[in-house]
Amino acid sequence: MAAQAVTALSAGLLAYSDRAEIQLARFLPPEDQAPAELHRAMRYAVLGGGKRLRPLLVYATGRALGAPLDALDAAAAAVEIIHAYSLVHDDLPAMDDDALRRGRPTCHIAFGEAMAILAGDALQALAFELLAADTALCVDAAVRVEMLRVLGAACGSHGMAGGQALDLAAVGQRLDAHALERMHSHKTGALIRASVRLGALAAGCGDAAALDALERYGHCIGLAFQIRDDILDIEGESHVIGKTAGKDAANDKPTYPATHGLAESRRLLAALTGEATAALDRVDAATGELAQIAHFVAERLS
Repeated sequence: MAAQAVTALSAGLLAYSDRAEIQLARFLPPEDQAPAELHRAMRYAVLGGGKRLRPLLVYATGRALGAPLDALDAAAAAVEIIHAYSLVHDDLPAMDDDALRRGRPTCHIAFGEAMAILAGDALQALAFELLAADTALCVDAAVRVEMLRVLGAACGSHGMAGGQALDLAAVGQRLDAHALERMHSHKTGALIRASVRLGALAAGCGDAAALDALERYGHCIGLAFQIRDDILDIEGESHVIGKTAGKDAANDKPTYPATHGLAESRRLLAALTGEATAALDRVDAATGELAQIAHFVAERLS
């Protein structure tokens, strides 16, 4: 599943994905260290699957702006660890109640509900610990604190968690276009925008115009990612997309196709991809990898 999804990426982006996997395995606590069952659940939730989109964005943004790779490792791992924790909690019976994630049983199916909750809690804490303690990040203290703030805001009540709350409240309702965009710009988009921002901050970028353009890029691909997800929920197959196809419709959840229809959803996806790449034209850097990621988001099969 994952190999099929990333074959369109360049060798450089594939190398970032491989690097992220190595760093995640290094940063996560070892399975044989107590409490072993909790550490096994944490590693299960993070390793062995996933598109690694958020680390790719950290690496591609940071490298475009001149950061060395080792200065980006902790931020890349931190955003992916936050993403993994969110998936563990989203899959719980009290949330989306899903049994399949990345082509295998969800964390609570494999380890039990209580251990899955603890694994998510521990992963969230680990992400902030990594950013705070990273010795390869050569920025001043104020920038490091800003990076911690960006990550915290992205996963809090005005970010990912808030978006999930809006999603839960909207089940069975038909949202208008504005409310749907607001929900997904929090639930999915916030951490994607943060990934871009963290890469720029780790590179020491203080150019307000460049940061604004990168923020717009992140906003557009965050929404594009969600639209593509919604389309795949209708058109994809579970063994390809790695999760239960058709679950959004079965649960009567608000989606882009439910609000706009499939044809308009595809038009919006193309428009957002074009806007994302246009935003990169305002950044005085080699942003080709970021443009490629935007197209990958729009065309992925899983």
